[in-house]
Amino acid sequence: MDVELVTRRGCHLCEEALALLRELGQEPRQRDVDADPELFRLYDFRVPVVLVDGRVIGEGRLDRPALLRALRR
Repeated sequence: MDVELVTRRGCHLCEEALALLRELGQEPRQRDVDADPELFRLYDFRVPVVLVDGRVIGEGRLDRPALLRALRR
């Protein structure tokens, strides 16, 4: 399973998302939305965005139970 976290420097929700993913046993590959034009086009105002195998499973303020369910699929 490939877990990716699209973040932005200074984003407190991104820090919370990273901490939550780590609590759930995941060490996501982090990508900066401002460093990649395509990520910026897709996710600028949606960060943090969690993708599993390229599919968005959560964005913004993440809900722990919903994220856990999505990671178990």
